[in-house]
Amino acid sequence: MNAMRRGKRRKKILITSLICLAAVYLTAVNIMVSAALISSFMRRLNAFQTISDESFASQVQTDSLTENASAQSAVAGQWYNSVTHESQTVTTGDGYELDAEIFNPYPADDGDTSQDNSHTWVLLLHGYTGSKQDMYPYACWYSRMGCRCVVPDLRAQGDSEGDFIGMGATDRYDCLLWLDRILTLDPQAQIIIHGQSMGAATALMMSGLPQLTSGQYPVRAIISDAAYTDTYSMFVDKAEEWFHVPPALFVPAAAVCLKLRGGYWLYSASAIDAVKKSNIPTLFIHGSEDKIIDVSACTKLYDAAACKKELLIVPDAGHCQASQADPVLYFQTIRKFAGL
Repeated sequence: MNAMRRGKRRKKILITSLICLAAVYLTAVNIMVSAALISSFMRRLNAFQTISDESFASQVQTDSLTENASAQSAVAGQWYNSVTHESQTVTTGDGYELDAEIFNPYPADDGDTSQDNSHTWVLLLHGYTGSKQDMYPYACWYSRMGCRCVVPDLRAQGDSEGDFIGMGATDRYDCLLWLDRILTLDPQAQIIIHGQSMGAATALMMSGLPQLTSGQYPVRAIISDAAYTDTYSMFVDKAEEWFHVPPALFVPAAAVCLKLRGGYWLYSASAIDAVKKSNIPTLFIHGSEDKIIDVSACTKLYDAAACKKELLIVPDAGHCQASQADPVLYFQTIRKFAGL
């Protein structure tokens, strides 16, 4: 009898322990998802600043890079205060209001305004935990090329609403709303999509959508700067670095958690699968010294792409530093590729 009681007690302890372990595990998974993708939770953890600090520490630090970045920011600041622009919003199918700034072409330095009626539009997409302001130096350059620019805050970032950062999975559909807005404003528009990091992956994911491959939207070029191959691989790469957990044990559960809470699968957010279906000319750019997204991601994307394509690996550039490492090469390559 005593042996039976001891056996039942051990069984009860074991079951209780397993339940507690499961509860701890599920809590950890939920915290991991929240800490990586929910903006309000990230702000409470000061995660935005931590990510910014870690990103800066991993960048290439040279005097020329710093000088070029400062010069581009200064020019963009002057341009922003003198070019005409306005804020606009769109509302997603799940009810979030997304914000963007729309910029007109900037008159040439010689006063020539012949480019002011250009039908070339550029959709500029920022990176993870970023905002539209990150893309203003690029909008400045395109605007001076005579283009109109739409620069949105992607969902759950900047001034745009949303519960979960989309990592391209939701953003690729959100951005179709901005393409619709462009065509409403200018039915003759020809569109370039230019993204950085997560924004670049979003642009590539868009390229494989039926709405683009069918020609429903007049997208004439995509500029992908420092994209990752797919969101699931990014989580695997960062799980140990950010959360110090074994990826194989936690990332699959995080994917299920995100599907239940955020409504999208990590597995479905794949830039490399999308470019296999793309027919939109795409320029793939990456820094050779990128420590956040390895340059091999770019070559994999380039090799997989079925469209007309070009590859630009910029020496001595870290993550999203290609335009500062060699601005002449960077912008001349874009100008030639996009036909500006």
